[in-house]
Amino acid sequence: MLSSQSLTRMILAGQGKTPADIVIRNVSLLDVITGAITVTDIAIVEDRIVGTHQNYEGKTIIDGTGRFAVPGFIDTHLHIESSLVTPFEFDRCVLPHGVTTVICDPHEIANVLGAEGIRYFLDCAEQTVMDVRVNLSSCVPATAFETSGAALEIDDLEPFRSHNKVIGLAEVMNFPGVLNSDPGIIAKLLAFQDGHIDGHAPLLRGEALNGYLAAGIRTDHEATTAAEAREKLAKGMAILIREGSVSKDLTALAEILDENTSSFVALCTDDRNPLDIAEEGHLDSSIRRLIAMGRPLHHVYRAASHSAARIFGLKDRGLLAPGWRADIALLDSLEGCFVSDVISGGRLVVAELFAARIPVAPVGLTSMKATPVTAKSFDTPAKPGRNETPVIGVKPGLILTFRESATLEQTESGLQPDLNADVIKVAVVERHGLNGNIGRSFVKGFGLKTGAIASSVGHDSHNITVIGANDADMAVAVNRLIELGGGFAVAQDGTITAELALPLAGLMSLEPFETVAHKLHHLRDAANALGCVLPEPFLQVAFLALPVIPHLKMTDRGLFDVDKFDFVD
Repeated sequence: MLSSQSLTRMILAGQGKTPADIVIRNVSLLDVITGAITVTDIAIVEDRIVGTHQNYEGKTIIDGTGRFAVPGFIDTHLHIESSLVTPFEFDRCVLPHGVTTVICDPHEIANVLGAEGIRYFLDCAEQTVMDVRVNLSSCVPATAFETSGAALEIDDLEPFRSHNKVIGLAEVMNFPGVLNSDPGIIAKLLAFQDGHIDGHAPLLRGEALNGYLAAGIRTDHEATTAAEAREKLAKGMAILIREGSVSKDLTALAEILDENTSSFVALCTDDRNPLDIAEEGHLDSSIRRLIAMGRPLHHVYRAASHSAARIFGLKDRGLLAPGWRADIALLDSLEGCFVSDVISGGRLVVAELFAARIPVAPVGLTSMKATPVTAKSFDTPAKPGRNETPVIGVKPGLILTFRESATLEQTESGLQPDLNADVIKVAVVERHGLNGNIGRSFVKGFGLKTGAIASSVGHDSHNITVIGANDADMAVAVNRLIELGGGFAVAQDGTITAELALPLAGLMSLEPFETVAHKLHHLRDAANALGCVLPEPFLQVAFLALPVIPHLKMTDRGLFDVDKFDFVD
């Protein structure tokens, strides 16, 4: 709560009558509304910009000569769990990239731990240097066609609504539930009619889209073509251009960002791991790529800041002007978006800020309850006289999968992979200790010639998903994850060749992000040694189990047809 003394000091400092806490001197300020660039000082008191004028005095002076000041970036939709590190390590990893606010949906950890997982995220959000905001997970589980570790109904969400870090209801993934007026979904939508409701509507068009929007849903990060995005914009949706580690929609959607739309477009990452952040960046990477593709510069920065804040009701940020929150990225280049310093809530981001956070104890360290498997666990019998089977088709950069088929050899253990046709096995092993289910089928597009890859990150119920060229290595990889309490593992010829332990709910490491990035590099090399042709195989494996993204998906209960919203016979 702002005190009268603080407010008085802000007013006086804005007039130059008393020194500010921080002054950024002689910086080139980008106005994201008009595109004007002005050389000025920026005066800051506590967490607020109090003036933009020259010749301010301050207790701390930051030299802005030759640099550009832009509003701090806002990631409008992401799952911190997909960074594979704790919220504290995510804070330390991403904030130096100029990202001062993130809007997260903790539904990964909520699918494992329920309300305890949301509470953990909110406790962390109270301590992070960046402003972590939370949308409450709407679909736990995402569907009734998989085994989740928890279920959240409206009564479970209500206690969190008044938390100062909560914005609204997170992505409503169960769009069939919306269109068919599922009572549980309707209860959640009703409760949040006076707040923000985040969307998730892949390929939804026409009258079905109308029905979905009639529920009061306002945003979408699942558009994968410009035509789809334009229809959604025309019907009042804000479009969040996504560029994650697997879902890469920026190239397809860049053309929609222009002078007419930039107030209704924002940027997000959804799922991005520390290795990609180290190699490419975070939202700073999306910004520089959009500018390089010819998108109007100040409209790109507007989408990354002011538009994002407006869309999500964060009325105090997104502009560099008196009275606005002091979230500032200082850049060496506007076109290159090279971040050299960050001001977050009026504080210069330095290592000491991260060290001063009050630790939050990890949760979910005993969440892995899967039963060990054998090679026989992955036998895939066929119906008599029928060797043709549906196959999940995978393409790089898409979490959409495709419906294919293959005629496979059958032995006493069932249908066999066809490595020459790039058809290998996929299985999902229930890991919450509820029923021991194992769903089995086939997938195409990974390129594996040997070995197996297993992951306890398996959107959204986070069972163990494993792909493999042979059953024995699949069993080795799965059993190693059980021993680790979750993570990623690569097996070849009966041996684990690379691994990453993710003991926090089977989703996040307890190690520094630099260590995680190094281990991910080793895992990527090990996957390549199996013949894998995908640039990000582990998150691609993780999304094979997501039965709310078209078209074919694998759950612990069997192969699922998302278009029909039912299991494949």
